[in-house]
Amino acid sequence: MPELVYPPVIATAKTLFRVLDLRLRVEGGHHVPRSGGAVMASNHISYLDFIFCGFGAQQSRRLVRFMAKQEVFTNRYAGPLMRGMRHIPVDRRNGAGSYATAVSALRAGEVVGVFPEATISRSFTLKGTKSGVARMADTAGVPVLPVALWGTQRLWTKGRPKTLTRRHTPITVLIGEPLAPADFGTSGALMGELRRQLTTLIDRAQREYPDQPDGPEDTWWQPAHLGGSAPTPEQAAELDGEARPVRRPKADLVGEAER
Repeated sequence: MPELVYPPVIATAKTLFRVLDLRLRVEGGHHVPRSGGAVMASNHISYLDFIFCGFGAQQSRRLVRFMAKQEVFTNRYAGPLMRGMRHIPVDRRNGAGSYATAVSALRAGEVVGVFPEATISRSFTLKGTKSGVARMADTAGVPVLPVALWGTQRLWTKGRPKTLTRRHTPITVLIGEPLAPADFGTSGALMGELRRQLTTLIDRAQREYPDQPDGPEDTWWQPAHLGGSAPTPEQAAELDGEARPVRRPKADLVGEAER
């Protein structure tokens, strides 16, 4: 099937990147296979994350099919684009159907993009992750690529006004080495390693980020554990109406202890 929608969308995005002079740093793009299926599993801090995560696959000339909530596909503006780019709708009332569609795409050699946290993290730290990422990779027999994004929250994130015209913003995309399901034995073990890799990459992206807040009122985009005024994971859980505060596992704290 010819790609009539995705290439023009990518070209438009690249033009906007240049106009806004976004300081894009992509590292590890060579880990995305040039052929065959793979899962790109990214942290989620912005409504624009799918754009920058997908950009990370450009070196390998791959088009990423993202899993996104059904409501996006029914939007009068975004819907036609999402369907044209052959992204995968997620109907939370029929999760099995979305899962089967993603596995079929992976077996057909597609790269599927997933946000294992399932929602944007207001604390800008890694929330709880869904095990379906590891299960679909295991079922399809494809690798999982951990992806860390940083800086995208400064353009548009949950609970903050859009700043889509903000210029000169550094955006970091770090792609880790592929994790092969066969090397881990169980989906749980693979998911544990994915969390460890994501945490390490996020910590590195934060430490190496070239910008600092302009003043006390600009610390909102930095996580609390780095001295920023973003909500703590517990505060973020309350804002999201979650039944229980999110407790970060010990694996998440290793990077902090080593800094």
